Amino acid sequence: MSAQVETPARIPVMIPWLGEEEAQAAADAVLSGWVAQGPRVAEFERVFAERVGAEHGIAVSSCTTALHLALVALDLGPGDEVVVPSLSFIATANAVRYVGAEPVFADVEPATGNLTTLTVDAVRTARTKAVIVVHQGGVPADVDALRAACADWDIALVEDAACAIGSTVGGKSVGHGALLAAWSFHPRKVITTGEGGMVTTDNAQWAQRLRRLREHGMNASAAQRHASSKPILESYLEVGYNYRMTDVQAAIGLVQLGKLDEMVVRRRALAARYDDLLRDVPGLSPVRDPAYGQGNFQSYWVLPAEDFPVSRDDLLAALAEAGISARRGIMASHLEPAYAGHPFAPLPVTERISRDSLILPLFHTMTYDQQDRVVAVVRDQARR
Repeated sequence: MSAQVETPARIPVMIPWLGEEEAQAAADAVLSGWVAQGPRVAEFERVFAERVGAEHGIAVSSCTTALHLALVALDLGPGDEVVVPSLSFIATANAVRYVGAEPVFADVEPATGNLTTLTVDAVRTARTKAVIVVHQGGVPADVDALRAACADWDIALVEDAACAIGSTVGGKSVGHGALLAAWSFHPRKVITTGEGGMVTTDNAQWAQRLRRLREHGMNASAAQRHASSKPILESYLEVGYNYRMTDVQAAIGLVQLGKLDEMVVRRRALAARYDDLLRDVPGLSPVRDPAYGQGNFQSYWVLPAEDFPVSRDDLLAALAEAGISARRGIMASHLEPAYAGHPFAPLPVTERISRDSLILPLFHTMTYDQQDRVVAVVRDQARR
């Protein structure tokens, strides 16, 4: 009988870096008897805000709800327009519709996949009240230029930093100095709480209102009522939402945040190794740091040239056949059925990146052998 050949284990596109410390933190929260929003959420908010250089953090159930609350804080509604990139997860545009405003899709620059002052200026109108800039895949946008332009135009700039914890602009954390920034802790992100999000801001009045809104508009939180020695009869000051984070999630988040620096160093090292191994592959452009900042490489995406020997989808199929999970690049929201009939200006860069780019596996525990397997398939397809 011939010896059985062992099939290599499948390589995932992403695995969160979780371990015994997170498991113990979650267990401690459960054993404390306080599993809903409570003291661990408050601590996570404080530590996270301090990390990104913001005065206030408001923990919520997801980045989508964080974006929604950020737009509520700006009192946006019907008749208002908000400029957004189509090249983003659809939640960016959807949050605008949640408040009754209209998303206006802008194109992005090829190098970073991000909005610029020029792409925003090309689509803004007299009805434009805000811009949502996305730090796409952890690649920081040029927020200094965008903040200055938005100030001149008298419109608000909201930062969708879903993927960007650990990324920097000018040596400072993404989110530092932001009017409002929204963050994600989904398992595909660098740090995770399973699900969860955060709004950060320097505006104390907004922070106070957002804390109420995430908890049905109550003027006194459950934690405040629990801590009081006297009965508190709460009032509901406006129509709010149930957007709370749990203490179990926050306990995990605190551990994850303590690992952030190590995670970013490792991800950047793996990305640099990808760069070296793929450098001589013709017609393949990898994502890179912009001149003004550094990314966390939440995603390592590559853009094959239009004359690359195989299509993006064929390359994805070849990787899958070799036991490697890759993903298509960032979606173009304006092409999704949810936005059928929605008007938009030409978006050639968005459509090119969305059609042809793909995301290669990258995660903290990735081995060089796994990376070599990915690269071997890409190189083989490039020779066809």
